[in-house]
Amino acid sequence: MKSPHDSKDSKPIKRLTRLLTSENLWLYLLSLIRKNKKLYAYELDKQIEKRFNFKPNKVMVYVVLYRIENEGLISSEFEERRKYYKLTKKGNETLELARKHFKMLSDKL
Repeated sequence: MKSPHDSKDSKPIKRLTRLLTSENLWLYLLSLIRKNKKLYAYELDKQIEKRFNFKPNKVMVYVVLYRIENEGLISSEFEERRKYYKLTKKGNETLELARKHFKMLSDKL
């Protein structure tokens, strides 16, 4: 008899989980930055784990922060020796479009 966890551990579900977590890390970063108004990068992996139940690689967090800052979705500023990130208007608009897309998709599934 199959346990309830068998389907959760299936290859398609693992693929879906990877695609919706690590490969779309920018969504989680934008969401946390918007919620907190500004964030220090070092704490982001812990906050993602706490709020979204997966822990991204710390290096990947920095890579994605760099990428989304270059795309104009976030801005950064130093306060003393720490670099803090804030959501830009473009970042907020992009996050809202992504949320609408996920809602539309989930409504159709």
